[in-house]
Amino acid sequence: MNAADNGWVLVSSALVLLMTPGLAMFYGGMTRSKNVLSTMMHSFFLMGLASIVWLFWGFSLAFAPDAVKGFVGGLNHFALAGIGGDVWPKTTIPSTTYMIFQCMFAIITPALISGAFAERMKFSSFIIFMLLWLTFVYSPVCHWVWGPGGWLAEMGALDFAGGTVVHINSGIAALACALIVGKRKGYGTAPMMPHNLTLTLLGAGLLWFGWFGFNAGSALAANQSAAMAFVVTHMATAAAAMSWVFTEWAVKGKPTTLGVASGAVAGLVAITPAAGFVGPVSSVIIGAMAGAVCYFAVLAKASLGYDDSLDVVGIHCVGGIWGALATGLFAAKEIGGTDGLFFGNASQFGIQIVAVVATLIYSFVVSAIILMIVKSIVGLRVAEEEEVVGVDTSVHGEAGYNL
Repeated sequence: MNAADNGWVLVSSALVLLMTPGLAMFYGGMTRSKNVLSTMMHSFFLMGLASIVWLFWGFSLAFAPDAVKGFVGGLNHFALAGIGGDVWPKTTIPSTTYMIFQCMFAIITPALISGAFAERMKFSSFIIFMLLWLTFVYSPVCHWVWGPGGWLAEMGALDFAGGTVVHINSGIAALACALIVGKRKGYGTAPMMPHNLTLTLLGAGLLWFGWFGFNAGSALAANQSAAMAFVVTHMATAAAAMSWVFTEWAVKGKPTTLGVASGAVAGLVAITPAAGFVGPVSSVIIGAMAGAVCYFAVLAKASLGYDDSLDVVGIHCVGGIWGALATGLFAAKEIGGTDGLFFGNASQFGIQIVAVVATLIYSFVVSAIILMIVKSIVGLRVAEEEEVVGVDTSVHGEAGYNL
């Protein structure tokens, strides 16, 4: 055990936890004022629900020794059995530290999905869906990529901090939610402008801050890998924020604060899988591409006809796909031990494609099945009159602002 490594990963765990309240602010500001509390409630409630799921069976399904041919772990660590002061394999930190660091990822990943159905899902349905999603989607995909014996890990797929596990996984599940839950009442005809972009910008700043724990903490040590991950995370985000703004400025004629916040998040998403494998110049290219690509992906939402309330698909799914593929392009052996296509290793790019496609198909199909089950049991949407009044008042009996 190394005290410095342990300290860094514990601090990183706290930084990743801070991202979820940051996400609540980021999402809350983009909704209409009558739904700000219900939107923020999703993220805050998952800090409770996902933690308890993770303690009892989620961590075990993800990180216990392989139980089903690389698909999922067993229940060896049910209720954290066998998780104590011993050092986690291939690290210099206690297993408890590794467990709680991964717990913070399990919290924010389903919280990301909630932006797709903001302003219209029943809270009871939200709880059931997230409970099942964490169990049957997040934990298995996490095992594929990071767990002992996971099939994508064995294949050599690169995902430093969650491009597939977190962003593609949640982003494509968000598309399933948007399609099956359906559009908000009045979508496309009534104005649905963000009510508080000040709150959104504050949330984006907290996400940028916390993401250093997300990415640099994934080195699992206070070492050069963590330092480089920190650097490339910042540079990619800086490039993406500018790229989105300049693209939007050229297309729409105005640079917006929502654009700079969304661009920053797109850059954070795209660099996540690559953070431990690429250098600073590559990170700027990855970020700059992410800003432009994600902007056009969000713009395409209207023509494609689905109501993803807070642009989860355009930013997290599309940004995650680009980041995972870019890892296979720009990975450099002297940084992360593996070369990508641009450095002479074409097979790595092929492996990244397999990881992306597998995650997209599995997460979308199983998420859709879970949604249909929940719909048949308790329904998915609040009543029409409750949606018109606002979910804050009709479901939670509160108001975000008493002026």
